[in-house]
Amino acid sequence: MDHAEPFHAGEPHDKEKIPRLLVRAMFGMMFLSLIMVSYARLTDRPLEAKPAEGPIAQERVVYIFSDMTGAAKVLDQGGAVIADLGPDGGGFISGVGRALERERAKTGVNPDAPVHLIRYADGRLALRDDYSGWRIELLGFGRDNAAAFSGLLDN
Repeated sequence: MDHAEPFHAGEPHDKEKIPRLLVRAMFGMMFLSLIMVSYARLTDRPLEAKPAEGPIAQERVVYIFSDMTGAAKVLDQGGAVIADLGPDGGGFISGVGRALERERAKTGVNPDAPVHLIRYADGRLALRDDYSGWRIELLGFGRDNAAAFSGLLDN
């Protein structure tokens, strides 16, 4: 008959699940990150993670109008309709349009001003607002969302 070893007082019956050194290292990294971000914000360091502009392969000036229902309307520079998307189809384009409106409201720019839809030579897509200085890299939101804007360049 097998007998389990008796429990002895003062001995842990469970080993540590996460080593203390690892926990200390994790908190140390969090603290170091917090210091670096605080320093960057307090000294107004420029954003350095923005991709370089690069050579432009294709560019189109567009007007984006969107609403809270998810609908969006996109016009070209001459005022012709490029896309008229309902609440079910406007999704990402409408969301970007609302983000653009918020950014323009912060800087006091006319919300109906045009933006530049750009395809760079390396295939990246971006939306650039020369009036407020706002810029968004569209591939960062996934290929399907970038494809919605890519279709606007091709129409």
